[in-house]
Amino acid sequence: MSDDVTDRLPEPYGIALLRGGPRAAVTVAVVALRLRGVVEAGRPGTLRRAATTDSSDSWDPLEKAVRAGLYRPAGIRELLDRTVVGHALARLRRDLIATGLLRSTLPGPTRAGRRQLAALRRLHPLPSDAAGVTLEGLLLAVALYGDQALTAFLPRFTEAAGLVGRGRDMRVDEGHHSAGGVTGLGGALRDEYESGGYGCGGGGGGGGD
Repeated sequence: MSDDVTDRLPEPYGIALLRGGPRAAVTVAVVALRLRGVVEAGRPGTLRRAATTDSSDSWDPLEKAVRAGLYRPAGIRELLDRTVVGHALARLRRDLIATGLLRSTLPGPTRAGRRQLAALRRLHPLPSDAAGVTLEGLLLAVALYGDQALTAFLPRFTEAAGLVGRGRDMRVDEGHHSAGGVTGLGGALRDEYESGGYGCGGGGGGGGD
């Protein structure tokens, strides 16, 4: 990857926002917090704060905003509408516009942004199995490949939390649903990551289509 790519592109949330918009960026933050054991699936299709706590000193601003936004459980769509999350997304969007990677009017990346995403995908293809995948690598995979990576590496959490598809909005849907299992790649990796409580560094990235 050229210095131009690494220097100009915020990771992982800038990657996700360029590729899939606000929901993709928030999904990456949710996954990062899940890997720290700070966020968990609540009622089917929702997210909530976990009982455990972790120092937020080194967290990305979007991670802090998502954690704060879960002052009560929410589906991913409702979480996007919470003010603290919206403010963090607006700051991230301004940063990407300033670097020439995101258009300021119509949604979506600029030509330079698309080139950077393509370069990152060439350098970091979606792993075909779990061998050697790190926590940071998982976040980057989610940033670049969205739902494919979520259902491959975190299928149970993805399904239970409603991270793929439309996602649940508790403001209009208060019914209960059973969260069926989702199969995917890398059972050993799934078991390791989905046991919760792992620390993860600030590198890598993620988001959903």
